[in-house]
Amino acid sequence: MASTVTSDAVKRPGYGQLLRTPGAWTFLLPGFAARQPFAMLTIGIVLLVQHTTGSYGTAGAVAAVTGVSMALFAPQSGKLADRFGQRAVLVPGVLVHAASVSLLTVLALADAPLWALFAAAVPSGASVPQVGPMVRARWAAKLEGSPLMSTAAAFESVTDEFTFVVGPVLATALCTGVHPAAGLAAEAFLTLAGGLFFAAQKRTQPAHGQSAPASGRQQRASALPAPGVRVLAVAFLGIGSVFGGMQVSLTAFTEEIGNPGVNGLLYGLFAAGNMLAGIAVGAIAWKTGPRRRLILGYAALTAAASLLWSAQSVALLGVLGLVVGLCIAPALITGYTLVESLVPASARTEAFTWLTGAVALGQAAAVTVAGRLADGYGSAAGFLVPLGGTALALATLVALRSRLVARPSTRTVARGIGHRVPVTVD
Repeated sequence: MASTVTSDAVKRPGYGQLLRTPGAWTFLLPGFAARQPFAMLTIGIVLLVQHTTGSYGTAGAVAAVTGVSMALFAPQSGKLADRFGQRAVLVPGVLVHAASVSLLTVLALADAPLWALFAAAVPSGASVPQVGPMVRARWAAKLEGSPLMSTAAAFESVTDEFTFVVGPVLATALCTGVHPAAGLAAEAFLTLAGGLFFAAQKRTQPAHGQSAPASGRQQRASALPAPGVRVLAVAFLGIGSVFGGMQVSLTAFTEEIGNPGVNGLLYGLFAAGNMLAGIAVGAIAWKTGPRRRLILGYAALTAAASLLWSAQSVALLGVLGLVVGLCIAPALITGYTLVESLVPASARTEAFTWLTGAVALGQAAAVTVAGRLADGYGSAAGFLVPLGGTALALATLVALRSRLVARPSTRTVARGIGHRVPVTVD
């Protein structure tokens, strides 16, 4: 049944009002630098290892190990941050990450055996700082019960997309224009500097070990038992398959046409579409419920991904990549927004990291499969991976849509930036 909107709906606040929140910039700027690893790590590994081994399959396998490792450890990192505080998790994490990525870089340049690259890839992925979820948790702590909360959700999704504009393009430019290892070197430096600066912002760190409105039972709550979180995690595997499949297949395509330098431009168009759609989605006061928007977003993403394999020119692939990017943001923003109503505040950071980890796991699987397909059959075959991943995610959402229901029976949900209105049913 369609949701109904009350006539006295509150006027929605915009991004300007959100950014005037006291103390916001103290964690936003360092947080932007520290979240670059998620955008730079995979493409940096693919470009370096492919350069040293000549195989996209091998490069994809090493990148996949980091992705799987991140997916397994990210929720644990979020749980520890909820319990002991973000600073206690971040400081040792960024130190381990910088050291691990440096070791992986040295081993790749030294033509080390594959098992050694795998061994270095595990801590590199496990220690990726979960800054995006931590920033979201800081917003949630500052804006609890405020109509600005949905504005913050949209803003953070746009920021995530912007990192995917800057990160891969920067890593590709450094790897192709400076040195094959320059992308990973920059990734390690940004992680270390941004992560330590972010961790130093103690005033905006959410309370850990407890949640102010939570009961003792809620203090020990976990995010994963919530059926909706599990469904969203499966769905976000599909988004990861798009990121991973695009990174490997675009790299293979530009190598095939003898113009590897255009890879950064093509991926930049894909990521720019993602960011522009995020801005637009956040600015709309939606009259349809988030569950329906999520399904429609995945349907559009699947349809757009189905055309990638047929592109035979840079211009056409750039247009298709832009369209695919435009379709990602609605699904991402809606999924993250749903988390607020699916889990208690005491488990929110963990819930965000489950979704981030799912994207990393989907990306890991995609770079492996797309790498093998590109080695054996060319880049066109690699572009089938985003299609397969999004189609499976869409089927899961349609089949299990009844589980995306908020815990309380009576509540308000976000319909746009800061626009919270009662609904009759989910």
